[in-house]
Amino acid sequence: MSEVVLESTITCPKCGHQKKETMPTDACQYFYECENCKEVLKPKQGDCCVYCSYGTNACPPIQEGGKGNCC
Repeated sequence: MSEVVLESTITCPKCGHQKKETMPTDACQYFYECENCKEVLKPKQGDCCVYCSYGTNACPPIQEGGKGNCC
């Protein structure tokens, strides 16, 4: 099993702003406010969190075991 990556760069779909964030390991993050345009991001349909929808890496539960393992 590969090592879980805890950092992900979120890209705002509204303004394109990017920021590297450290993901929580014990929960999914459902909301994320872009620090540039203040848009509140929510997961796309079928995703469990904003990291899975807008990040460079999926959230830790998904990395560890796939879709059925999250939240």
